[in-house]
Amino acid sequence: MAQTTEGAAAERAERPGSAPLPKGFRSAQAGWPELRRIPHPPGRVPLLGDVFGANVSTPVQDSMRFARSLGPIFRRKAFTKEIVFVAGARLGADMADESRFAKHVGLGVANLRPVAGDGLFTAYNHEPNWQLAHDILAPGFNRDAMAGYHRLMLDVAARLTERWDERERAGVAVDVPGDMTKLTLETIARTGFGHDFGSFERERPHPFVTAMVGTLAFAQRRNVVPGALAPLLLREASRRNDADMAYLNRTVDEVVAARRAESGGGELNDLLDRMLEVAHPETGERLTAENIRRQVITFLVAGHETTSGALSFALHYLARHPDVLARAQDEVDRVWAGKDEPAYEDVAKLRYLRRVLDESLRLWPTAPAFAREARQDTELGGEHPMRRGAWALVLTMMLHRDPEAWGPDPEAFDPDRFDPKAVRSRPAHVFKPFGTGARACIGRQFALHEATLVLGLLLRRYDLHGDPEYRLRVAERLTLMPEGLTLNLSRRATLDV
Repeated sequence: MAQTTEGAAAERAERPGSAPLPKGFRSAQAGWPELRRIPHPPGRVPLLGDVFGANVSTPVQDSMRFARSLGPIFRRKAFTKEIVFVAGARLGADMADESRFAKHVGLGVANLRPVAGDGLFTAYNHEPNWQLAHDILAPGFNRDAMAGYHRLMLDVAARLTERWDERERAGVAVDVPGDMTKLTLETIARTGFGHDFGSFERERPHPFVTAMVGTLAFAQRRNVVPGALAPLLLREASRRNDADMAYLNRTVDEVVAARRAESGGGELNDLLDRMLEVAHPETGERLTAENIRRQVITFLVAGHETTSGALSFALHYLARHPDVLARAQDEVDRVWAGKDEPAYEDVAKLRYLRRVLDESLRLWPTAPAFAREARQDTELGGEHPMRRGAWALVLTMMLHRDPEAWGPDPEAFDPDRFDPKAVRSRPAHVFKPFGTGARACIGRQFALHEATLVLGLLLRRYDLHGDPEYRLRVAERLTLMPEGLTLNLSRRATLDV
């Protein structure tokens, strides 16, 4: 709905005096003059497009499969919607050129606008609140602010280890995605907004998580259902989505109201203080109440959903690679030796563990794609003409699997790909788990510090034992998450921590 109403209808060219871009979903036929030269899956059917053999539950993994057979650029069509996909490192690097391309808010991201509006993730490029919010909130992720969040991150991690200690003593496997979701929700809620959802006191997910997953899943479904049929096919799902959005809004309104009631205009302790108290340093503008709600929802959703997936994938790979696990544990033992708790600056010293995290994000970036649109008429890779406003979806995990950038065995898990010498030998713009350009994730350093800290604490405390029968299954809900991943734990005998 958002893509065809206030969203794309409001889009305007970034240059003054240029004509407005077409309203609604912009299918590839309108923006790619030589579209016929771009391959598509075999068996295309008139009216229906490339629907046969497609799985509506796993569109990203379907696209990965097509990328392997069709090459670094291809297109897919479902009914009237045709989309160009970029899967190669050379073309992906071209689309990272900020002078020629910008973020495109479309597909599932635009479908989130009814709840996230012009929040940092879902704002259109022309909307002034994006730059206003970015300038106000960016200092909330500098080194001093991050050091202040570290204590709260440790407190939330301690709640996780209490839970895992109980499971270990009982000989019960832990639900990795479920517990990582609880951890990251509590972390962003407490560090960013001073709120405690009480996730670890619940056996079932907090209703906020249930509502969030519902809105993400609905946005994903909107991508694959023809617009004309959506009111009929998604009638019941739309009602549930309306209820989910209402719950998200109501929860955030309560958090903001509580802070307003206690706010004294003193020290800025978190992101919500900044939203409520800080004016833009140059213009004096402030965020409106509506935009504050949208920013809080954006941070609560994006700030925990992607990090929980990153942690879950990393724990999966650590459990499946005992040599990597042992090397990472040795590093933690050495770097954090003699310390009950690591200090803020100790986390960045875990250089090998950070490589483990980066390699997990390479194979399964939890934000699996990002869309880019042409700022003006141009040619992608010097051979594919694009009109202004034409866009493509960059498949991040295929950008991360291009043999030209990553060598002959890009599917293999190898943290040493992120050894500094190896990083320097690769082309720029081939590793993009947080997006690219001016609209890349503002909370990147927050997520990396949190994830590295948590992994270090867990590896110092436990040995990880995966189910030998488990085969990685990836659930898609705009973001990616391992499905059905459990681990058995044993307290490490070498340390009493």
